[in-house]
Amino acid sequence: MPSAPPVLSPEQLHAFGEELDAIRARVVADLGERDVDYINRLIRVQRGLEVAGRGLLFAGFLPPAWIGGTAALSLSKILDNMEIGHNVMHGQYDWTGDERLNGKTFEWDTACPGDQWRHSHNYMHHTHTNIVGKDRDIGYGILRMSEDEPWRPYYLGNPLYAALLATFFQYGVAMHDVEAEQIVAGESALDDEKRDKLQAIWRKVRGQTLKDYVLFPLLSGPSLPFVLAGNATANLTRNLWAFTIIFCGHFPDGTEQFTQEETDNETRGQWYYRQMLGSANLTGGKLFHILAGNLSYQIEHHLFPDLPAHRYGEISEEVREIRERYGIPYNTGPLHKQFGSVVRKIVKLALPPLPALPGLRGSEPGLNKPAAQARPPKRAAAKAGSRTLPAPRTGARKLTAAKTGPRKRAAVA
Repeated sequence: MPSAPPVLSPEQLHAFGEELDAIRARVVADLGERDVDYINRLIRVQRGLEVAGRGLLFAGFLPPAWIGGTAALSLSKILDNMEIGHNVMHGQYDWTGDERLNGKTFEWDTACPGDQWRHSHNYMHHTHTNIVGKDRDIGYGILRMSEDEPWRPYYLGNPLYAALLATFFQYGVAMHDVEAEQIVAGESALDDEKRDKLQAIWRKVRGQTLKDYVLFPLLSGPSLPFVLAGNATANLTRNLWAFTIIFCGHFPDGTEQFTQEETDNETRGQWYYRQMLGSANLTGGKLFHILAGNLSYQIEHHLFPDLPAHRYGEISEEVREIRERYGIPYNTGPLHKQFGSVVRKIVKLALPPLPALPGLRGSEPGLNKPAAQARPPKRAAAKAGSRTLPAPRTGARKLTAAKTGPRKRAAVA
């Protein structure tokens, strides 16, 4: 069972925030040619893999060509989705002035329109990370992923819904900003704004479908069934991979969820603190991190979402040292361990909570009691003396220019 997170005093939280701001300022000051070279090289590799994959699939009647073509196209779609599309749309390369890398206009090869992703993910998720009732990434409106969410018989299907969401992940993400489940439940109206969003989704899905399941299969002539199967497999592979990486970054054992009351009037330090407690990392080699879009460093990504993601590995040890000094556990582990704990959580939360028995304590914190009783409310604003922690580093670097200082929370999200 992961240990409870520490309660930091306001003074500690202020110093904590300053140390993290200093890391961000240092990286921003160092951005330059190597960052541009990195993303341009990745774009060239992604395009090369797509051309090679589609070309090999035209000879897909030969088993080696089909396997190689499907693998290359799968890798191309993963790179486009994770290391390129997701990160560019976070504004990680806006500072270059290159319109190809403009996070406000970039469009990716997936069903979700870029504008809707920028709102549902960059703003709603990153600003309200793991706040139950605000962050719709907690279960994507389909799953029960928090004990703070009341159980209903519908959630008995949690494992099935998770499998379907993983299989069709790009379409689940596409419908995310429409809040379709609220419309179905009668909690929200299908107004003109949502109709416009649905039309934009339909145009994007239509284009993707025609490209992968009509145009390229027809161009291949007698290889049509092989191209069709290869394209479908590549899209499925990308969906499963993206689902796995994203869920491993937010829902393994040890990640925390929060009530809206706990996060009212957050300071910068408290915001950092919440981002740390609501995220988890994955261990692996360099290729693994690239294919994960460096979202394997989900903790660093949530602290600094607009820094180039390939920098996260460089600062991860410094972030870890700060966390450990303040007594905050650094949640990291291999893919099989983190994903295994996610699967256990999906299954466990499908079931109704066990009734509390008189005279017995629940086996898990918060299992049979409200969130407010399971952990102290406003833990980030606790009074001094609630727990003795290592003194914050007194030599924390201060930001040297206004432009590298902390932005508004929604802007960096």
